[in-house]
Amino acid sequence: MSEAITAVRPAGAGAEVTQARVIRSEWIKFWSLRSTAVTLATAVTLLVGIGLLAASMIDSGDAGGPGPGPGPGNLGPVDASLAGLTFAQLAFGTLGVLFMASEYSTGMIRSSLTAVPKRLPVLWGKIAVFGGVVLVVGLAAAALAFTAGQAVIGDGGASWSGTGVARAVIGSAVVLAGSGVLGLALGALLRSTPAAISTLFGAMFLLSGVAQLLLPASVRDDVVRVLPANAGDAFTAVTRDSDALGPWAGLGVFVAYVAAVVVAGAWRLRRTDA
Repeated sequence: MSEAITAVRPAGAGAEVTQARVIRSEWIKFWSLRSTAVTLATAVTLLVGIGLLAASMIDSGDAGGPGPGPGPGNLGPVDASLAGLTFAQLAFGTLGVLFMASEYSTGMIRSSLTAVPKRLPVLWGKIAVFGGVVLVVGLAAAALAFTAGQAVIGDGGASWSGTGVARAVIGSAVVLAGSGVLGLALGALLRSTPAAISTLFGAMFLLSGVAQLLLPASVRDDVVRVLPANAGDAFTAVTRDSDALGPWAGLGVFVAYVAAVVVAGAWRLRRTDA
């Protein structure tokens, strides 16, 4: 009597690793981080809360004149309502670092790369998930900050139809997403949470001041205006400063910085051991 031998395939064996499946996996990992919800909420609170505070100072005439007028630092109504952008950038950038670098600190990156031997789909999946979430959350927060800020300012406020207003609000979300992806790419490149956060903070918030102090006057303005933070600010500004890049040139320079760090992070992920 012969026995029929049946080969049993393990569940999931032979399943092809696709970018869509990697993105789904990264989506699950992103929302499983304890820091995700807290940091997203913190970033939104900073963007909206500081915007409302700056808008209330315009409304109260703290700049020295009665009624609505220039606010602290001569901010216009749109700039005032989006005054929390810089702080939200730091929060989103930090979350981007944690999303990538934490896998190295916990050793989870080895499991990820075992499941996805080609490696780079892991980075693309993280960028797709993180960049998409931050873009949507950032756009909602920026729209809320602008709308609420103009309500606080009242008759002296700006409207959505004003010149450059929609670009400033949407551009704020783009810059927030770019800052987050920059943090993620630094995490892939440096593989250390403290080192990546320090580099992000220095590049986005300290580099401009250092350049203004150390560079000779003959080249100072040309260099400072193409630094990452200033390039992003040029894209979100309603009124262009005479020394700043144009809005679209600013966007191009900012995206170029982010792309360069992403390429560097991808190279290290591809070429060196985890």
